[in-house]
Amino acid sequence: MGQKVNPVGLRLGVNRTWDSRWFADGPQYGKLLHQDIAVRKMLKKRLYLAGVSRIIIERPHKKCRVT
Repeated sequence: MGQKVNPVGLRLGVNRTWDSRWFADGPQYGKLLHQDIAVRKMLKKRLYLAGVSRIIIERPHKKCRVT
């Protein structure tokens, strides 16, 4: 019997990249993670009919880029 593997985790680094690219320490991590989830949820809702397949969030120093 085979083991079930998460398809996103299996393909990371091979033919796919992370959906979020940022680093945070301590309490900032939880805050930024909740912000990412809220941004993704809002964009998926607003852009549902546009057929956006992937939302990538990058956070360089004191900025945010969503593609």
